[in-house]
Amino acid sequence: MPAEGHTPARAPLDAAALQRAAVRPQGLWRAVEVVGRTGSTNADLLARALRGEPEGVMLAAEEQTAGRGRMGRTWVAPPRAALTFSLLLRPTPPPARRGWLALLTGLAVAQAVTAVTGVPATLKWPNDVLAGHAKLCGILAESAGDAVVVGVGLNVSTEPAELPPPGPGGLPATSLAAAGAASPGREPLLLAILAAVERWYQAWQHARGDPGGSGLRAAYTGRSATVGRLVRAELPGGQTLSGLATGVDPDGRLLVRLSSGTESGTESGAEVAVAAGDVVHVR
Repeated sequence: MPAEGHTPARAPLDAAALQRAAVRPQGLWRAVEVVGRTGSTNADLLARALRGEPEGVMLAAEEQTAGRGRMGRTWVAPPRAALTFSLLLRPTPPPARRGWLALLTGLAVAQAVTAVTGVPATLKWPNDVLAGHAKLCGILAESAGDAVVVGVGLNVSTEPAELPPPGPGGLPATSLAAAGAASPGREPLLLAILAAVERWYQAWQHARGDPGGSGLRAAYTGRSATVGRLVRAELPGGQTLSGLATGVDPDGRLLVRLSSGTESGTESGAEVAVAAGDVVHVR
């Protein structure tokens, strides 16, 4: 039953129930924690990682006051209207393959969203989960030594008036409620995400970071709304690339076949690997 004063969609998370359901022998998760309010779950777990905390911690917050997105942006949501949580991982594959951790998490979120709510979810490289042409979820991966903390912000019961304005490239925000989810309860969804992350992370680790051998690349590409379409990549240094997104390489970089020579030393038809930046889907 939801706690008194809360609608079912915005009932507090039950940390004890989540812990019992998510933690299992030989599983990835060893601690599932929920706090009422914090600045940033990513910042909290990064500090713990630097103090030697082992992997397998999930920290969720009912409200974040200093949530962060990629490239220094902020991320805000009303209390209990979203799933805002971070995962502490200590991957063993080569550091160059760590780019797959954000993609892996996005895939897990998209699969769980569709399985639990029926809302078709797709992936926009590198860190967004979409419902239709709107952003449902953002992901931020940050490193601390040999640890990686992956943060997730997934709009669940957020109403249209509570959603932030469109981000870079004009991508509007949405929520599961706005996308028509029949019952956007947070606990079943969070457990499904944790199970999917565990499954893909363990397969990727077992394959020593090979996204092909683990099946990760094929699954990601199959959910991608970016691969196979024309894109404009706005790089951190100010350069812009335009062309056809053809795939994702072994290090998680987006492959773009240029339609014009927009980078020094490249020509139309050349394929380049984009490691970071804002990618805009060209309609």
